[in-house]
Amino acid sequence: MRTTITLDDDVHEFAAYYAHARGITLSAAMNELVRKAENPPDTEPLIVFSPDGFPMFPPTGGRITSEMVKKLEEEEYDPKKFA
Repeated sequence: MRTTITLDDDVHEFAAYYAHARGITLSAAMNELVRKAENPPDTEPLIVFSPDGFPMFPPTGGRITSEMVKKLEEEEYDPKKFA
């Protein structure tokens, strides 16, 4: 169904970033986001705390390496790529 809606600037920016990151159209992104909001996860997110009480990412088996960070630092941020 084709319709016209008015989005706040920050909402449009988020949806455009989301669409670009997933390689989909803005319409498809809006469909995904609305469906996710309609059916939120049943479980509470797992929050892991260090012995000192700091919240940490839960273990996923994946690692962020220094090479990954260096590669991202070398990339030039261009906001036009996300619009």
